[in-house]
Amino acid sequence: MKILAIDSSAISAGCAIVEDGGVIAESFVRVGLTHSETLLPMVANTLANAKLTADDIDCFAVSSGPGSFTGIRIGVAAVKGMAFTHDTPCIGVSTLEAIAWNCPVLDGIICTAMDARRQQVYNALFSFGPDGINRLCDDRAISIEELTEELKAERRTVYLAGDGAALCFESMRDVLPNVRLVPENLRYQRGFGVAMAALRIVRQQGAVPPDRLIPTYLRPSQAEREKMNLKLKK
Repeated sequence: MKILAIDSSAISAGCAIVEDGGVIAESFVRVGLTHSETLLPMVANTLANAKLTADDIDCFAVSSGPGSFTGIRIGVAAVKGMAFTHDTPCIGVSTLEAIAWNCPVLDGIICTAMDARRQQVYNALFSFGPDGINRLCDDRAISIEELTEELKAERRTVYLAGDGAALCFESMRDVLPNVRLVPENLRYQRGFGVAMAALRIVRQQGAVPPDRLIPTYLRPSQAEREKMNLKLKK
């Protein structure tokens, strides 16, 4: 089975084509351009480099949240657009789980973190075992201070990954001697991690038609929060 997976949930963007768990082609950029400029050309180039077209893809996957509201919407819309022609199955995966698939470690836990601003991160904890990534908690929005307190009870090495990893490391390293930063080349969201998370869902018969693929947000957008605040003030 060929899976085309994309991630546009944060500042980086990635695309990968995976067949039966092996990478055929992959692209990654982190240049500060908007995803509307980079994502579709990247997908087209990745397909061309693999000598494939969208018609050859058996399943499309996307990181459907948490992350940038605009970035997630762009990624979901791109996958829907490619999948609708042949009603190709789609899978939305947790961005945090996809990050964990990029950096499996055998001797500790993977703490994935995305910068949610205001000293908060989107976060989840994972371990790696014979069957791949194992989830230890649900995706959540949590303050760095609360996360630090929680991890104080952890005796295993804690590996920080994601675009919020460096932010967490700066706050944690003086109080958590067992915390480590994942190497930068494995730290950020990539298409490969999305594909591997999707592969597990495919095997569990969890793919959906394109019209049922939706973003997953952990909290309201800035505009929605401002709208609610205005209602409360009236």
